[in-house]
Amino acid sequence: MLDEKILIEAGCSPGVIAHCEAVSRTAVNFAERIKRVTVDRELVKLGGLFHDIGRSRSHDIHHALAGVKIGRERGFSEPLLGIIERHIGAGITAAEAERLGLPKKDYLPITPEEKIVSYADNLTKGASVMGFEEALERFRQVLGPGHEGIGLFLRQHEEVQGWMK
Repeated sequence: MLDEKILIEAGCSPGVIAHCEAVSRTAVNFAERIKRVTVDRELVKLGGLFHDIGRSRSHDIHHALAGVKIGRERGFSEPLLGIIERHIGAGITAAEAERLGLPKKDYLPITPEEKIVSYADNLTKGASVMGFEEALERFRQVLGPGHEGIGLFLRQHEEVQGWMK
């Protein structure tokens, strides 16, 4: 597969590649079920596949920025770079980005494609897809019960699910 070759060349591990493939499949499945907004399914497929390409360089929150750098070097489109940059968590506000040591700006998914890939990523642990409730509990355990990311994830879930009705 040509796309998998790009992940291998970038230095992604087999586990990261399996995760990216699972996110891509899940995101495409969502995109195919969405009727209320226009979605570029090919962009969703590629976004899911390359969202974690930066994990070839970093496994912390900075992997999104590393991924954008790799994507720019490879000539990825701006919409694809947007998915890579804004897939982390259910989005990160500028204030949270500053606390995490990222450049101070919003990393909130904007386009339907960005939101779908981020949502699919949040439901995927390794190469396994989990239900929303399990993913929500994982968010609570990792972030703490009052963290703003939990509300972002709840809103993300409601929005993407609403597009499918």
